[in-house]
Amino acid sequence: MDFSVLNEALVSKSFNKIADICDNLMLQVAAEGVPFRDEWPFAIHLLGHIYIDDINSARFLWKSIPPAIKESQPEVVAAWKIGQKLWTRDYAGVYEAIRELYTKRMFELLQSAYSTISIQDAAQFLGMSEEDASNYVLGQGWTVDPTSRMITVMKQAIVKEQKLDPGKLQRLTEYVFHLEH
Repeated sequence: MDFSVLNEALVSKSFNKIADICDNLMLQVAAEGVPFRDEWPFAIHLLGHIYIDDINSARFLWKSIPPAIKESQPEVVAAWKIGQKLWTRDYAGVYEAIRELYTKRMFELLQSAYSTISIQDAAQFLGMSEEDASNYVLGQGWTVDPTSRMITVMKQAIVKEQKLDPGKLQRLTEYVFHLEH
């Protein structure tokens, strides 16, 4: 699937064109009968409609997204959360949804980049007061030393998703062995 037109619009920051580009690409691909749902940029498509204040189209797009995509792509759910708040005219909720998404992402970046960080720096990255940042990281299992005003980061156990099941690996090994002998 060729997303070059969409990529050009994103690079040139022509955000007002994204919804139309995505709509046209979706119609084009659907007309050709090509399965596209798994690789479609639903989050970008939703945000494109939200950007041009076409919440109705965003809502219908959300309804057309398969449940499997909604479950496997948290960014799609996060984009729709913003759309929901706009749909109900909960403008304070829009800011809260964006803040929640931003805070979670920054927390993950801090967790991967630091072993210790000052309360002041963590507060700046998380967009919170020092007291709120301290409480937030404590709630996430980090430790705070009030005398040195430093936070000790608790690293998450890295879970690697195995992309190849052992049965397939065994068959591949047998096949290669057969070719070599």
